[in-house]
Amino acid sequence: MSSNILTKVKLAKSASIPLASVPGVLKDRALAAMAEALDSKREKIILANKKDLEAAEKLVEAGKLSKSLAKRLKVDDTKIDEMITGIKDVIKFEDPVGKTLSALELDNGLELYQVSCPIGLIGVIFESRPDVVPQIMALCLKSGNATIFKGGSEAAHSNRTIFDVLVNAIESTEGMPAGAFALMETREEVNEMLKLDEYINLLIPRGSNEFVKYIQDNTRIPVLGHSSGICHVYVDREADMEKALDVCYDAKVQYPAVCNAMETLLVHKDIAGTFLPIMGKKYDAAGVELRCDKFSFDILAGMGFLKAMLHATEEDWRTEYNDLILSIRIVDSTEEAIDHINKYGSHHTDAIVTENKTTACKFIDLVDSSSVMWNASTRFADGFRYGKGAEVGISTNKIHARGPVGMEGLLIYKYALLGNGHKVADYVGKNARKYTHRKLNSSLSQKMARD
Repeated sequence: MSSNILTKVKLAKSASIPLASVPGVLKDRALAAMAEALDSKREKIILANKKDLEAAEKLVEAGKLSKSLAKRLKVDDTKIDEMITGIKDVIKFEDPVGKTLSALELDNGLELYQVSCPIGLIGVIFESRPDVVPQIMALCLKSGNATIFKGGSEAAHSNRTIFDVLVNAIESTEGMPAGAFALMETREEVNEMLKLDEYINLLIPRGSNEFVKYIQDNTRIPVLGHSSGICHVYVDREADMEKALDVCYDAKVQYPAVCNAMETLLVHKDIAGTFLPIMGKKYDAAGVELRCDKFSFDILAGMGFLKAMLHATEEDWRTEYNDLILSIRIVDSTEEAIDHINKYGSHHTDAIVTENKTTACKFIDLVDSSSVMWNASTRFADGFRYGKGAEVGISTNKIHARGPVGMEGLLIYKYALLGNGHKVADYVGKNARKYTHRKLNSSLSQKMARD
């Protein structure tokens, strides 16, 4: 174990204790400083990113970096504006730490409070996207969690520059503990981090299917995330044509490199002959390569102008392309569409386009995904769009945090029991006292303020 890694992790773990009790007003002051620093250091950040983009272009040409990862690298003024907006949105939220989730009187003078608190030390391991650093740092700071970041080497210059800008802003804010945030920069440090279950309480991986799966399979630390985004749109027999065309185009073409982009289009047989030729023209104009089952291939083959159309294989139904590639299958019923999604999907985000509310309800109830859409693009599955401010990531795990995860996924709780010399012995035996178990309307903060 590298002494440098262990030193950083131990320091962050120590800093997580005072960070957990920093007042909300100070955390908001530090967040505002982060936003101002990003704005004032734009040129420095963009120049650093340019180095990564130039190196990435060569890696793509050499076949050592995928185009989808390279696309996520770019940081420009628009991207920096989005980072700043995300941080400012987090400032608007109430301080989530110390909120009373439930209050119960066990007996006269004996009160139990369930209170929100930070997880502790979080490890964030990600590929490509430098905007992960301000997104997650803002949420971790607001929720009182110390954080270790490890980005991909392809974004090394961008990550280091953005990280330094943000941490300098935080640590220049009076009352903020030093060392709560650290950045690891070598490939070897990933495997070292995975062994540090004594210090790191939660891992959040952001990257490719293979990358996230590797993290999940090689650590004892709890992992929050998803390994793939195989998202579907099902066009029902009672779909509105214009809505279907808009949703299916947006879900695939608007930004194909992300995990909430559609990878498989399912179309009811009764509408396929009308819908697919029109949709095919739109995809053809956008340069989308189609992987079709026999029935959709037969419908589209006669169109002649399609530049890229192949027969789909079993593997296509299980593939996250992250590119302008789409698999298409015609189904006989809504039930068949649901079965296909639950069999081949990744439990990320799936959508139905229909005017039939009963059919939509069935789809929403039976599709086993963290987000289910009705007459809306899968691309809406995003923390910012869900009103969570910046996003930690998307979780397909069946745990407390599922779907786009904001601050609520970075909080756990503790119990505070307030008594007056109460002892268990009084509640045992023949003349035992009885518990009242009466719900209270007060909070722990109110109780402590009064007393």
